[in-house]
Order: sequence, then C-alpha cells, then structure tokens
Amino acid sequence: MEEEKLDNPVWNSLNETHKNFSLELNGFKFYKPEYCPFGGFTKLEHPISDLEEQLTFTDNFYIVGENPQFSSKLTLVKNLVCNQMILKQPINIELNEQIVELKTDKQKIELFDLVNLVQPGYFNRKTVDLGRYFGIYKNEQLVAATGERMKMNCFTEVSAVVTHPEHTGKGYAKQLIKQTTNQIFNGNKTPYLHVAAFNIGAIKLYEKLGFTYRRQISFWNFTTS
Repeated sequence: MEEEKLDNPVWNSLNETHKNFSLELNGFKFYKPEYCPFGGFTKLEHPISDLEEQLTFTDNFYIVGENPQFSSKLTLVKNLVCNQMILKQPINIELNEQIVELKTDKQKIELFDLVNLVQPGYFNRKTVDLGRYFGIYKNEQLVAATGERMKMNCFTEVSAVVTHPEHTGKGYAKQLIKQTTNQIFNGNKTPYLHVAAFNIGAIKLYEKLGFTYRRQISFWNFTTS
C-alpha cells in the first residue's frame, strides 16, 4: 500500500518526488545538507557507524524511522519521538487572513529566521525550496508561516508550523495549515505531518483540524564530532 511508505518518509521521498535532492552513501539516503538534515535507510544490517568517515558534508543529522545500529564513532544526541498524523479530508474552516506565498529572497530569509527562532535545528537555508511556504504578515513583519517539506508521489509533509511568540493565540496556524493542505489536496496528494509526542497542545490543534494519529516515529539525532 502507498500509505506504508509513510513508515520510512525520508527514504521514500528521496526515491520519488525529491530524488534530485538525494545523496546516497552505503545504503543510506540523505537530503543534501543545505536542504534538510534528514537521512533514511531500509536495511538494518547497514550500521550507521559505517558512514562516519563518509559524512564529510555534515556533522549533525537525523535518521528518521527505525532504530539504527551505531558505535562510539557517533554520538546519539537525542531520540525525538513524534506522532505521525495524516489528513484525509480538507479542513472545514474559512480563510479570513491575508496569506502570501513566500517566494522572494527577502521573504525566504524572513522565513528562515522565524522558523529558527521558534523551532531551531530543522530548517536549513534551502529547505524553503523543497515545497511551497506561506506566511502571514502584520505591520510588514512575518509573524506566522507553514509549508511543505518531504514529498512522495502520493504524500506531502506539512512542516514549519510556526508563529512568532509575540503573536500566538490568534488562529494564524489554523489559517496557514488550511492554506497549505488545500494546495496539497489540489495536487492530488495527501497531507501528513510530524509533531513531537510531548507537544500536547499542537496535537490537540491538529486533531481539531481533522488530522488523525497514524503511528509514532523516531527522529534519531547524531553528531560526528
């Protein structure tokens, strides 16, 4: 089934829609580091420590999915356990904010700064080029954004759901998730997302919008230094 590809989202994205962003090493696939710090694999017999000498392009990365084998050559910084959630029907709310697609160089810099203020460590300089990103401005300041990250033939990940700390509680996230998922549905794909399992507030928001729990999935953060 196509939905089973969500069990290994990095690997399948880099095999399908995002194959042009892929780096392949010893049975692993990584996003080129300027785009995304994620990697994936399919065969557990490939110890991740085998990559240590080849990972010259990054010293900090995530393996998404199954527990990888590793040795003291690598340091496991953390295992971020996320709920993977999927949306089967369009969100039933009205769009009443002015939403803009973030396309210009200035807008992309503003997006990078906002995401790394709210959710540092996952959004690199060219992550914006993996999909479409949308924002809400107030007094010429980007105060909220959401967009698309990993993409497969049938699924697109909703990512970077961020609101500036001084502008929370105004419903901007709902509006931007609605806009982003509308675009995904219009492309005949199904939206899904990852949210930290401890982030109860965000999970409740996604449930209210119609997302349903699919499974838990781990983001294993390693360093090579």
